Amino acid sequence: MTELRSILDEAVRQELISPEAGRRLLPFLTERGVVVAEARPAMAAEGQAWSDTETPRFVRGFHDVLITIGVVVALGGLWGLAALYAVLPAIIVLSEILVRRQRLALPAVSLTIALFCWTCLLMSHFFPPWTPTSQSFGAEATQFVAGFPIILGAYYACYRVPLSLALCIISVLAFVLTLLLRLVQWASGNPAFFLDHPVVLALVALICALGLLGTALYFDLGDRLRRTTRSDIAFWLHLGAAPALLYSTVSLLSLGEGVRIFDVGNMSARTPVVVATVAALMLIGLIIDRRAFVTSGLLSLGVAIFDVVRKGNATVDTYIFTTLIVVGAIVLIIGTGWMPLRRLVLRALPPAIAKRLPPG
Repeated sequence: MTELRSILDEAVRQELISPEAGRRLLPFLTERGVVVAEARPAMAAEGQAWSDTETPRFVRGFHDVLITIGVVVALGGLWGLAALYAVLPAIIVLSEILVRRQRLALPAVSLTIALFCWTCLLMSHFFPPWTPTSQSFGAEATQFVAGFPIILGAYYACYRVPLSLALCIISVLAFVLTLLLRLVQWASGNPAFFLDHPVVLALVALICALGLLGTALYFDLGDRLRRTTRSDIAFWLHLGAAPALLYSTVSLLSLGEGVRIFDVGNMSARTPVVVATVAALMLIGLIIDRRAFVTSGLLSLGVAIFDVVRKGNATVDTYIFTTLIVVGAIVLIIGTGWMPLRRLVLRALPPAIAKRLPPG
């Protein structure tokens, strides 16, 4: 009954139902045997693990998958045949039917991604964010990013899709990053300031990545049992925060090794730094109970391990398959031992901090 009351209270806070309707629905649903999550305490009493708190709420059944396939195929065909401006009305019409009326979760995610791609093409048409010969950070990049918070924020205001708010927040932080870069460049009086001082560029990027992580934790810790849409918003923010932290940290720590900043192609040249950074991200993911946060760094970890084996003069087949085995073993160890590992980590934390985190 406590779980049911909290859900109804959240519906009232989001103005989905009136307070009076919430009070009347509680005894109505209770009398008819509606139970939300009352089995969790019994499971805990029997010594079983606490139920997973990171279940994605955007996959609810194969019906959603079927509709999403139709959305992707239809929009892809429209994108190929019609002009760019014809795609936006189609996204809005489909959102009205599938998101506002039918409340389908996975199609809402696909439509949000389609809107993000449409915004990217639209803004790049008017404000190309970079040119091959540019040595300075110009106004075009700031203007390019400025459109994303407006369009994605308006979409969230209309349809309340968690991914749209997460992308809006990420684009706001990207906009702040461009403003900071332009401000530093203007204050220095040197158009090629960041080519001469890559450490400053990496440091500013790391500050913005930490800001994204802090925003994700704000939503996450505000719903430690993950019963509301705040958890869904945090899920998407963590997916963006992990790679942002990885590449900004690795770039900052590897500038003395003769590699270019944010050069993903040369990430294998920074193997020790990548391994140490991914290990730190895995520890953070264990503490906050976010597998998505851990998963984002595994690709770079695979590249780093690939480089270690390659430098050992192994054949191509050997170091490719060795990389797959090592990364697969790490995934299996973390996946199967997630809850025991997390309980060990929580015991090492101060009780005041552990109580604010999701239960282990």
